[in-house]
Amino acid sequence: MAVRRFVASRRAALGLLGAGAPLLLEAPPRAQAPRLDRVSFVTNWRAQAEHGGFYQAQAAGLYRRAGLEVDLRSGGPQVNPAQLLLGGRVDMSMGNGVTALNFVQQNLPFLCIGALFQKDMVVLIGHPGTGLTGFEALRGRTVLISAEPRATWWPFLRGKYGLRDEQVRPYTFSLQPFLADRMLVQQGYLGSEPFSLRAAGVEPDTLLLHDAGFENYGTTINIGARTLEQRRDVVQRFVDATVEGWDQYLKGPAGNFDTAAANALIRAQNPEMGDDLIAFGTRMMNEAGIVRSGDAATLGIGAMTEERWRRFHAAVAAVGVLPRDLDWRRAFDLSLVNKGIGKA
Repeated sequence: MAVRRFVASRRAALGLLGAGAPLLLEAPPRAQAPRLDRVSFVTNWRAQAEHGGFYQAQAAGLYRRAGLEVDLRSGGPQVNPAQLLLGGRVDMSMGNGVTALNFVQQNLPFLCIGALFQKDMVVLIGHPGTGLTGFEALRGRTVLISAEPRATWWPFLRGKYGLRDEQVRPYTFSLQPFLADRMLVQQGYLGSEPFSLRAAGVEPDTLLLHDAGFENYGTTINIGARTLEQRRDVVQRFVDATVEGWDQYLKGPAGNFDTAAANALIRAQNPEMGDDLIAFGTRMMNEAGIVRSGDAATLGIGAMTEERWRRFHAAVAAVGVLPRDLDWRRAFDLSLVNKGIGKA
């Protein structure tokens, strides 16, 4: 027997068939999820509290709300963020003011579009009661520093405070030499080495490098000029969501913002970051005004100004770190920040 195929006609859809006839209605089209613009960003080290605003923007859905799918990649000892950026492996990378000025010196079409840290978190650390009361007190003391600072902030300190290269010894990122010699001074990071030293029973004295007048922007967002030109709207949304993430992360539960999911992401990326170390790093950022100081107090988180860039270039050029005739204005673009987001 032939099988009869039932086709719902417009009459059937309007209910004009007999009462006993089946009514077949076409299913409504399935709603499509909004398309997200993909963008990638690499940090300058393993995940830590000092990257918390990026992870907050990820965990709290701020990037997705901005129409973005962000590939947030961790740096580390074998990762060179600038090289990944130059090679086109990422859309944006974390750096600092010196990084952007070096792009100009090397005539590379890359620049800085935002600075989350108004103060560099580099510190010099001494044992308590050994006279490390200011940068002048470094004279005659052995100072442990790693390779990079020898070409950046050490020449600045050396020229400003009358220090000598003979004082410098290599810093191997081990605290044992420092613990063994109370008169040593070593470099560190405000949210890291002081925490470890306290755990070892030493309450260290610290000098924040920024307080010496080394006004290097920290935790910057660097990008290629072509990427910025071609994807300006996407980049602007990334910057805005990131700034909002930093505002939430630093306010934390006291400001009614849940940062637990962001910290869980940090721990997943870097199991060495326990809750106590994350809390210490966050507290140090807030207490030292790393993010919400200087121009950020009025212009918002991520703020940069031409005057500050001018001063910084002049300071490092004066001690030979960079050429005096460098076209330093090519190092940055101010158009994506200074919008008042998260200002104090």
